[in-house]
Amino acid sequence: MNNIQFITHENKRFGYIEGAEMALRGGCKWVQLRMKDATDEEFLCVGRKVVTLCRSYNATFLLDDRVHLVDELGADGVHLGKNDMPISEARSLLGEETIIGGTANTFADVQHLAKQGVDYIGCGPFRYTSTKRNLAPVLGLEGYQNILKQMKQADICLPLVAIGGIVSTDIVELQAIGVSGIAVSGAVLGAEEPIKEMKKLIEI
Repeated sequence: MNNIQFITHENKRFGYIEGAEMALRGGCKWVQLRMKDATDEEFLCVGRKVVTLCRSYNATFLLDDRVHLVDELGADGVHLGKNDMPISEARSLLGEETIIGGTANTFADVQHLAKQGVDYIGCGPFRYTSTKRNLAPVLGLEGYQNILKQMKQADICLPLVAIGGIVSTDIVELQAIGVSGIAVSGAVLGAEEPIKEMKKLIEI
């Protein structure tokens, strides 16, 4: 699994497609299309362009939540939040080959997701982030350490991807405690030079 996921977002400077393209140009190999308030029609319109970009950069393309659009867009998989479709239901619809990730904030969440057969866990938030509404309690380094320790004790060997307000200076510490990867959004889009910033994150 690629170590850095880019989760799409839009800000005053960049739209979803531009953001994804800059992340890919910076070397990112994993893009999750997240457009919470969009209609399916808007999502498909953007998704068709983003999937084409991902294919040309040989990158993995995931959808946030919209299981019913995975086949239509030819996506590699889906990421499901706590209030989205249950993992087991998505698995029966999408099959074993499709990547399915799930969101966790506690070790109990991790256990539940592991039982349901996710491929990776997006765990967070690391710190406060403005790109997400209804934010779960912030974990910080200590929170991840505790969850990783409990995962080891329970023999759960799933990749744990840290998410939520992560910037370049956090990576070394997160790697040191055993996190498998990170997800970024604002750190790239908010940078003066997003392509350069993505390259820097990957280099670290």
